[in-house]
Amino acid sequence: MDTINEEELKEQLAEEMAKYEDEGYFKRLLKMFAGLGRSHSSREYKEAIIELQRQIAPLLAILLPVVGAVILFVVTAMDSTSEQKIDLEIAEAEKPEELDKNEPPPDVEPPPEDVDVQVDTPNVSPVAAAEVQAPPSTEPQSFKPADVDSVLLIKSPVTLKGIAGVARDAGSRGKLTGGGAQYGDASTERAVRMALRWLKATQAPDGSWGTKPELGLTKGMDKAAGAGFAVLTFLAHGETPTSKEFGPTVEKALNYLINSVYVVKDKSGNEVKDPNGKTPYVKMRGAGGTEYGFLIGTYALCEAYAMTKNPNARAAAEKTLARIISGQTPTGGWNYNMARTTKDGPDDISFGGWAMQALKAGKMAGIHLPGMEECIKKAVKCLKTRNYSEKAGFVYRATTNHKGGGGGLGGVGCLAMQLLGYAKEPEVANALTVMKDWQPSLDKEYSYVKSGTRHNPQYYCYYAAQCKYQAGMAKNATPANFTLWKKWNQEMKALYPKTIIKVIDTKTNKPYTIDDATGTPREIGHWVNGDHYNYDVMGTCLAALQLMVYYRYLPTTQLKATEVEADVESLSKDKTGEINVSIDI
Repeated sequence: MDTINEEELKEQLAEEMAKYEDEGYFKRLLKMFAGLGRSHSSREYKEAIIELQRQIAPLLAILLPVVGAVILFVVTAMDSTSEQKIDLEIAEAEKPEELDKNEPPPDVEPPPEDVDVQVDTPNVSPVAAAEVQAPPSTEPQSFKPADVDSVLLIKSPVTLKGIAGVARDAGSRGKLTGGGAQYGDASTERAVRMALRWLKATQAPDGSWGTKPELGLTKGMDKAAGAGFAVLTFLAHGETPTSKEFGPTVEKALNYLINSVYVVKDKSGNEVKDPNGKTPYVKMRGAGGTEYGFLIGTYALCEAYAMTKNPNARAAAEKTLARIISGQTPTGGWNYNMARTTKDGPDDISFGGWAMQALKAGKMAGIHLPGMEECIKKAVKCLKTRNYSEKAGFVYRATTNHKGGGGGLGGVGCLAMQLLGYAKEPEVANALTVMKDWQPSLDKEYSYVKSGTRHNPQYYCYYAAQCKYQAGMAKNATPANFTLWKKWNQEMKALYPKTIIKVIDTKTNKPYTIDDATGTPREIGHWVNGDHYNYDVMGTCLAALQLMVYYRYLPTTQLKATEVEADVESLSKDKTGEINVSIDI
């Protein structure tokens, strides 16, 4: 039996174990460089080549950043030889005008009352009983304010010259707003803020507006219309759900409108047909009676989507706009409840005016539905061939001879034509002439109406203010139209700030106040007018919207809203049946 040499066995085991030991990074590098110097046929050289291949990736990871840093250093050193000179100019800052102190408005001599206008009235239903509807959505809302083209250029007290991309400063609303030589001031802004705070104080828990007699809200209207008017008024002032003082109020009102939209179904869950025999029958909770509130609410939803990009507002607006499109009459107008034919006669311009504002707002918000373009073209055709009147501008119900009719709705058709891209048409010019002596009014007996119904001046003034602003401040405006706008604005500024009514706290007999965004108590107020309907929310919102016409926060009140999108061809002269329209807008 062979004798085992333990020492020799240990040496052999040590040699075998050494093959599995990690030699370390630097040791492998030394071994690699040594092997590269050996004969190409040797084992050491071949092992060195294999090791070199393994080391390429780590070496590149170290060398590339080093090379990049060297290049960056060289470029920076070369660029530092040309220094940019920045001039700092410090101007004396002007003391801003206080917005919460009322300034006495200038005395304005009223124009002669020598124009006869027969005035027709819109019909907005009172608060209606709750309708059966689908349960409101509990899906969380996501608000993201959109960019708004309402920023004004004001010289900053610190000017950095030679720097590209200097940001524009936001203008002070009410002081430096675009409206010609005569624009809003501290008194108009103070009145608007009082009205916004009154709306905030009178809002119901569900986001709508009912009644609140202790704060002056005594006559309510259908909730969809009230919420729609309020949302439009807040948005016009640039207030969105993200606003510090009014954000929660706007959010609740907008959610009310969004959640009020539903599809009518019977007890078995089957869809019910609309007045025209079509499904789905989309309605809006709180829009009772003739459904004026449905149109006003849709207008507000479209403007809200344009300014907030709230996807839920868009989804609701798409449904309600689709019903407005399908409910258009064969001749291009609209009737109560969006019925294509009614016994009362076709093409109610007061009702249709809100439909056309909603369609324009939807289009500007980027909502494009099937049939929408054709619907707009038919509406223009109807205004030109059926609702136009030489005497009244535009009339309440369609006429064919363009001679008769009367009322205060000339501004409705005029604004619709302007918004839909036809501001330079002769019918618009005639309507502006009809309204040339109109002036803002809160009186029940509108001064230019000596016969017929004449009890809704705020409704007429809402349209007239926008028509005169769009005509007077448009590019290449005529001197006459510019003068008409300045005259209207001067009278508007003289009337509304001094007629807003402060709410008095019956317990203290002092002005009722609520805290602003800084915690400072502020007075609230609203307008009371002699309208036949005299809905408190509607009248207050219409007056406030007039004072904000030049703020340019609502997309449809911007001057660019009336710009023609394409060359306008001549309208078809066909007057029978369905309209064959050959226009592009």
